[in-house]
Amino acid sequence: ERRRRGGPGHHSCPDCGKSFTRSGHLEKHQRVHTGEKPYRCKLCGKTFTQSGHLKSHQRIHTGEKPYSCDLCGAAFAKSCHLKGHRRVHSGEKPYWCDQCGKTFSGSSSLKVHQRIHTGDKPYSCDQCGAAFRRLEGLKSHRRSHTGEKPYWCDQCGKLFSGSSSLKRHQRIHNGEKLFSCEQCGAAFTTLSDLKVHHIVHPGEKPYWCEHCGKTFSRGSNLKVHQRIHTASY
Repeated sequence: ERRRRGGPGHHSCPDCGKSFTRSGHLEKHQRVHTGEKPYRCKLCGKTFTQSGHLKSHQRIHTGEKPYSCDLCGAAFAKSCHLKGHRRVHSGEKPYWCDQCGKTFSGSSSLKVHQRIHTGDKPYSCDQCGAAFRRLEGLKSHRRSHTGEKPYWCDQCGKLFSGSSSLKRHQRIHNGEKLFSCEQCGAAFTTLSDLKVHHIVHPGEKPYWCEHCGKTFSRGSNLKVHQRIHTASY
């Protein structure tokens, strides 16, 4: 238990004044100010201020997940991750965005969300420079360079580079239509399909035939029309 300043066994930090009952605890605390990270992971070289943090990190390499949810059995490498997961069951969302009011179950989810408002994209591709708000977005993007497609649809076998792309595709099979038109209520499985549909309402026809000048609301309709001209060549 931390004692009052000046009591027996008192050890205070000369930088911020925080006090500790043990000199070892003070020594660990002072690394916050010095930036010293004496504990290094032998597998990846990452360094840490405390041995406990190193031990927790090493579970990434070993795959050990000692913390499990007593409700669903999901396992985690860190106790803080389990704590955040439990909010999925309780519905608790204690973190909220002060700009739009949206709430989140974890501080990390809030931090990622706030990049929508700030425009911050800290993850960039070293091959083309494309930037992303989330690390998962960068990982998925990199597969566009490597051609890797580790996600597959268990209904038709189609392969995808990212989990989000797979989820969008699976709406075709389950009939899920999350995107609806505000003007007529028509629903679509993808946002791109909804955007194409929106062209119908104002009567806009941005696609035009360079041979005869006829206009179309959809690019696919223009392609079909152009066969009239190409067939005569």
